[in-house]
Amino acid sequence: LLRLGILPEGYIYPHEDRPIRDLLRRRFQLVRMGVGLTLSIQSSWARHTGQCLSANGLRQLTPEQIEQALPEVSVRFGVLTHLQVWCAIQDQVRQVEHWIDASRTRCQEQHALRSIPGIGLILGLTIALETGDVHRFASVGDYASYCRMVKSERISNGKKKGQGNRKCGNRYLCWAWIEAAHFALRHSPPIKRWYDRKCGKRHKIIAIKAVAHKLARAGYYLLRDGGTFDVKHAFG
Repeated sequence: LLRLGILPEGYIYPHEDRPIRDLLRRRFQLVRMGVGLTLSIQSSWARHTGQCLSANGLRQLTPEQIEQALPEVSVRFGVLTHLQVWCAIQDQVRQVEHWIDASRTRCQEQHALRSIPGIGLILGLTIALETGDVHRFASVGDYASYCRMVKSERISNGKKKGQGNRKCGNRYLCWAWIEAAHFALRHSPPIKRWYDRKCGKRHKIIAIKAVAHKLARAGYYLLRDGGTFDVKHAFG
């Protein structure tokens, strides 16, 4: 296998970059826990008050407002418990972000990534550190596949013959690029217009994945060659 050059080789991640990468993964887990608690509080609020509670409204809730809206003691106690845990998680997330910002970690590549609308310090570091050495990917298609941005179907003569493992690739990179796509819709009108046209033809979930795919392809070239993001070239 070695002589024929067909033995698959694994990538050994640099030891010096592992601590910050793993810390960003812990932050990802905390954010997911916070989202779960947010949905639970919103669900309880809607069931017992008949009103929707937005994310901004949840952040501004006070114990007095909860007591007035939820007269049942057991229900109020459950919502307060979840709210206190949610506040503690948000505090820990802020501390992690402050530590990452103060550590001044390497990854000069993140500066090129931050030229993409919606990508800041945390997302830029996450993408750069999870990608590692971008030259290990032979092509932009290989990188998009590693980010879980393409289908794992086997096509022969225009017919589907099966599919591969949909869980192959890096789930943290997949999450980061989809988050970047959501933020890009807010900060870039050209990307938002492209997304709206895509939604007119396909489902919005497919449309947001298409935006993430385009951003991931652009991110590959930014990590490899540097420069700045050109929205007209990517979404023209």
